[in-house]
Amino acid sequence: MRLDKFLKVSRILKRRTVAAEACDKGRVSINGRPQKPGAQLKVGDEVEVRFGNTTLKFRVLDLNERAGKADAGLMYEILA
Repeated sequence: MRLDKFLKVSRILKRRTVAAEACDKGRVSINGRPQKPGAQLKVGDEVEVRFGNTTLKFRVLDLNERAGKADAGLMYEILA
């Protein structure tokens, strides 16, 4: 699944365009490397998203393209 789509479906970021913008500005990395919005995610990848002074680091647990609101939180595990 594309990185920008995962961030939207998992409800980490509100819109896909916002997710793509964050990736383009170098605020999103997979396994320690900055990534573009079209980067492919795999189960087990560690993603880091920087929001100003705050950083969210999580591990991908599921790649469900049509996750509902109740299932969105089950797609990742927060690490720090």
